[in-house]
Amino acid sequence: MLKHREYLAMSSSHTLLQVKNLKKYFPVRKGLFKRVAAFVKAVDNIDLNIMEGETLGLVGESGCGKSTAGRAILRLIQPTEGIVLFRSGKMAHLGEKYREIDIASAPKDVLKMLRCRMQVIFQDPYSSLNPRLSIGRIVGEPLYVHKIGSRSERLDRVRELLQAVGLNEDHMKRYPHEFSGGQRQRIVIARSLALEPQLVIADEPVSALDVSIQAQILNLLDDLQQKFNLTYLFISHDLSVIKYMCNRVAVMYLGKIVELAKTEDLFNNPRHPYTEALISAVPVPNPDYLSGRIRLQGDVPSPLNPPTGCSFHPRCRYAKKICEETYPTHHPSGNGHYVTCHFTDSLCLQPVRTT
Repeated sequence: MLKHREYLAMSSSHTLLQVKNLKKYFPVRKGLFKRVAAFVKAVDNIDLNIMEGETLGLVGESGCGKSTAGRAILRLIQPTEGIVLFRSGKMAHLGEKYREIDIASAPKDVLKMLRCRMQVIFQDPYSSLNPRLSIGRIVGEPLYVHKIGSRSERLDRVRELLQAVGLNEDHMKRYPHEFSGGQRQRIVIARSLALEPQLVIADEPVSALDVSIQAQILNLLDDLQQKFNLTYLFISHDLSVIKYMCNRVAVMYLGKIVELAKTEDLFNNPRHPYTEALISAVPVPNPDYLSGRIRLQGDVPSPLNPPTGCSFHPRCRYAKKICEETYPTHHPSGNGHYVTCHFTDSLCLQPVRTT
């Protein structure tokens, strides 16, 4: 039987978010007059489509630009270049021009309106909570900022949200330092749902938690997706979490998307050497299994001075001369599978291990 999120992804053909040629370059200033000497290419020309009701995973090692991409999509930081189209049927009553909005260029009043439809769950629950505010004020703050409901209606909404994430009314008068890490993340999740969003970007939402608590939060996110019909962009470096949560997965390396596929297809039939290396590092629950882990040589190149040609070629065991000279195109490989590699059709890569 299909899980709810799988059914939604299959039954809906509506693209909720479309990202085209998104870039985020950070200037490096040097000298007495702080002139721009170079740029750190944190996100370098990525394309993504997120379908309504699905969970799209964005995975890669630390420093590849995952979190920067998520923040640029929400315009928590201003993108250097690119288009981020948000298509929301819930905003159609505001007029034809609000059915498809470019987040990257939207004026401030429209962007504030979009905040009701898009929210974020941050990695560190404690640093994203104001220690001076009670939990009731933290969860209810989005309602106050957007002037939604009366005071009593906002209190009722806060109680409802806390109950939805497994907390109770007594927690409303407490402060963040009185809660455990898992409880704080539940509070962050409750706050993100206050405005009834359609899209939630979860930026490593369980990486700061104990493993036993991670499972609880992941199950909670899954339940909330069913209850509120949410769409997730789920950012993580943990492939086990990605495999459990996501319908499709985008693999990111040095600011670029190198592979995009349905989750099952990606794990059973990886087409990019970097994806193969990531999958080989997934732990196998079998003490007798002889590890086939692929150890990449060298360090991740600096986004300040990326290598010529394919950005992965200095660490790739299949690299040839063309990889050093020409960057491969991001091309389809069948069944909704997209790969950025010169030798997609000739390589036989190692799938996920189960035993």
